[in-house]
Amino acid sequence: MTDADPDTRTLVLLRHAKAEQGNDAADDAERPLSARGNADAATAGAWLAHHGLLPDVVICSTARRTRQTWHGVAMGMTGSPPEGGPTGPRPTVRYEPGAYDAHPEELLSLVRTVDPAARTALLIAHNPGISLLSALLDPEGADEEGLRTAELAVHRCPLGWAEVSRAGAPLTARHIARG
Repeated sequence: MTDADPDTRTLVLLRHAKAEQGNDAADDAERPLSARGNADAATAGAWLAHHGLLPDVVICSTARRTRQTWHGVAMGMTGSPPEGGPTGPRPTVRYEPGAYDAHPEELLSLVRTVDPAARTALLIAHNPGISLLSALLDPEGADEEGLRTAELAVHRCPLGWAEVSRAGAPLTARHIARG
């Protein structure tokens, strides 16, 4: 699934995995993943590794469930925690408070700040923003229901990160951990 064109960038959007139900809106950012969410995050990571979509850069919301999703994805990609294990390049991980409860244009602004040398970026965020960003990048490929928990949407960007724009990154693959 990797692309040989040196100018093409790959943006992988990931809605965080399934979280425990919260009782208080004030504690929403601290909700942890459920057991299913942890398993689904690892499955998403294994799918990324299998398809050669290991990120150079990860942009992750600071909410607990997104951070835990990234940890599970990293475990699924490498079989070890993001901070240890087999040698090899580790992605640059940016925890962005602005990715929590963000509108699609705000998420797109974060994508536009990715290091120009990076070939693949992974953005882990929340609905509705992450689903709306996928629809903004490829209106024809968008699923009306949006991204499910732990769903990956792979977009190809023919230009550099700073030039990614509306309808400018076709959706080329999807992965849903569970139906």
